[in-house]
Amino acid sequence: MASRFRLILLGLALLVSNCLFGFAGGIDEDFPQIQDTASYVNLSTPYTTTLTFFLNLEEKNFKPENAAKTLGGDLTPEQARKQVVKLKQVFDGQGVFVDVEQVPNEANYADSTRSYQAKYFFNNNRLPKIFLEKTGDKWKFSSYTVSQINELHKETYPYGTAKLLNLLPKIGQQVYLGLHLWQLCGIFLLVLFVFTAHKLFTFIVDRGMFHVSKKLGYKQVAETYLLPVARVISIYFVVLLVDIFIRVLQLPIEVVSWIVIMLNAVKPLIITIVFYKLADLLSAYFERQADKTESNLDDQLVPLVRKTLKAFIIIVGSLFILKDGLQVDIWPFLTGLSIGGLAFALAAQDTIKNFFGSVMIFIDKPFQVGDWITSGDVDGTVEEVGFRSTRVRTFRNSLMYIPNGRIADATIDNHGLRQYRRFYTTITITYGTPPELIDVFVEGLREIVKSHPLTRKDYYNVYFNNMSAYSLDIMFYVFFEVPTWGDELQGRHEILIKIVKLANELGVNFAFPTQTLHMETFPEKEGLSPIYEDNAEAYKQRLDAFVQREMKR
Repeated sequence: MASRFRLILLGLALLVSNCLFGFAGGIDEDFPQIQDTASYVNLSTPYTTTLTFFLNLEEKNFKPENAAKTLGGDLTPEQARKQVVKLKQVFDGQGVFVDVEQVPNEANYADSTRSYQAKYFFNNNRLPKIFLEKTGDKWKFSSYTVSQINELHKETYPYGTAKLLNLLPKIGQQVYLGLHLWQLCGIFLLVLFVFTAHKLFTFIVDRGMFHVSKKLGYKQVAETYLLPVARVISIYFVVLLVDIFIRVLQLPIEVVSWIVIMLNAVKPLIITIVFYKLADLLSAYFERQADKTESNLDDQLVPLVRKTLKAFIIIVGSLFILKDGLQVDIWPFLTGLSIGGLAFALAAQDTIKNFFGSVMIFIDKPFQVGDWITSGDVDGTVEEVGFRSTRVRTFRNSLMYIPNGRIADATIDNHGLRQYRRFYTTITITYGTPPELIDVFVEGLREIVKSHPLTRKDYYNVYFNNMSAYSLDIMFYVFFEVPTWGDELQGRHEILIKIVKLANELGVNFAFPTQTLHMETFPEKEGLSPIYEDNAEAYKQRLDAFVQREMKR
């Protein structure tokens, strides 16, 4: 920050050197050759009136009584003399350089931009209230302009700085290097004052803000975001002081005009930098809020908002720098930009559609990063949501880029938002299984569901519900309360393992498509069909043993 301030001082020194050695112009260089400059008064055209005004207020030809004749309205000679000097100080303080050769030299001049009125404006942007107006056959500063001189003078030299216009010249009128002694002393005092003010503002804003932030428990936020902003603000205060006091020095108008342009451009530039840095602070706040939510879309939305906000700040700041600082007419630029924007919008309809599609995704939040979605031929896990497209990783490990405009109009099945994951299967057992064993086996299946930690206990269905061509069918319909597909697969694995163990424990045979040829039993050889006990209590004891061993361990 100190190096930046040194650059500002260096720029100020260069401007002063230009003032001393490059812009020490006089009447002989700025105005046409006039035979009798001591008594020159001509109000016949805007050109001659302007020449009369500035010529008679030159330091080497100071005739304010002659310049006062250019003022319209009803003023006494003494009032006109004071007002004309103030008007010249307004021109100098505002840094409005009037090129006399560009002023129209026509007695019947009419402004075509103002309904062909007999008026001439010197600078519509900085001094819109100062203009010449034809009264009779003479061109003079209008009565309205004369009535606004005091107000314009206070605006140009605010906070009592106008008193310095009479105080500083008392230091000395000796001329050194093209400047008076009081001007050189004023430049020295201004540089000293700027340096002191910068140190003071930096200490007050920097240390004061840091102390307050530390007391409130935001020390890290202050160090990372607030202190850089505070230091830029201190430079802004310094620029304001320079803008106020540089006008009092009454430097040559060529220099003041460039200084005023530079200061007017620096002020919106610094404000733009402040808001640019504050965008980081706002983004940090949004990040903290996003961390409190379960959605991952918020985490991706914050960087996009930060970039968009910074781009908006740069664009608006640049427009203010061009308009208020450099006095560039931006309306033709904006008009051309609007026409070009229309042409661009027509040529980039798909891009704009995708952009608004991404906005709708962030607003509606149909899915978030990590969700498993299905939409048409899209089936996979969301990896990233961008401005134009969404990136989905398929189960083949390939990567699909889907335009957001298409996603916004499509039907999306978000498997990642499921609270419960359904598991439905049919357990087939052989026809030779006794009814008592079927009941015990179904009861055992229900116990498996009840004991598993990942299953939904308030809703499940396990019933013997069908007799198919080759098997007795048991419906096994349960739900897993798990967040991911991997957890669901793990739950299925554990459930199925216990079903197989239960079947082995009870002696239940699973059926599969077969053809059985029944033959009489041969002597000394047992049949293939199992021999079942006709005792439900024995099966019940086996079930209790299984429950004690498998479910409660």
